[in-house]
Amino acid sequence: MTLNFDFFNQWVEQKLGIQLGAYKERQMQRRIGNIMEASGYTTLETYAKHLEKNPAAKQAFLSHITINVTEFYRNKDLFEAFEKQIIALSKQTPNLKIWSAACSIGSEPYTLSMILKNNQIESGKIVATDLDTDILKRAKAGIYSASEVKNVSSKDLTEHFTREGEHYQAKAHLKRPIQFKQHDLLKDRYEEKCHIIVCRNVTIYFKNEARDEVYQKFSNVLEPGGILFTGATETINFSERFGLKKIDSFIYQKMP
Repeated sequence: MTLNFDFFNQWVEQKLGIQLGAYKERQMQRRIGNIMEASGYTTLETYAKHLEKNPAAKQAFLSHITINVTEFYRNKDLFEAFEKQIIALSKQTPNLKIWSAACSIGSEPYTLSMILKNNQIESGKIVATDLDTDILKRAKAGIYSASEVKNVSSKDLTEHFTREGEHYQAKAHLKRPIQFKQHDLLKDRYEEKCHIIVCRNVTIYFKNEARDEVYQKFSNVLEPGGILFTGATETINFSERFGLKKIDSFIYQKMP
């Protein structure tokens, strides 16, 4: 079966505002083909018509193609090193601005909020963004299953969550520093004057040109001395070309 991805990419950009051409082709085409076939369609033309007429199907498509894989304290050893950087930076900067980009279901910004609370960093603010509006609704709700909070210590669960049956609800004090917003890394204006940016396991899905553009934009909005924390498979080669220097595993600092 031959699928007209050129047509579909153009349609998605025109109708949904998403630039599929910036993603790695094989991975994205496989994801599109899978959800199209699962929906009972054999051509992208007929599938596009289906999406245009069916808002629920359109949202299901958006949720499927945006990569929503995350967890609290993902790669915990890396987070421990990152926490030390947050503490050090907070001593120099009284009002930390942290951007959790592509935050998915909210595990990452709530992890950041726990780090702030546990270290008595009261003035820190977190902006958490994602492309998927349904995912953002879930993130704002802050309700997680036991398996989703498996990396959270029993002490932190007790202090920062309320158990409701088999689920855990983020307490109000954990939510308070976080502002959730919709944002597309590939086309929207970036946050400004950030002291810390966390963007993990996202750029691996982008083509090289789009990935490099994202890193340059991150560097542009980081304050001098600010920190960029990437995923465990996202080493930035020759980071100096973006005005960044590597200071620990997957942690980069904006050069003066």
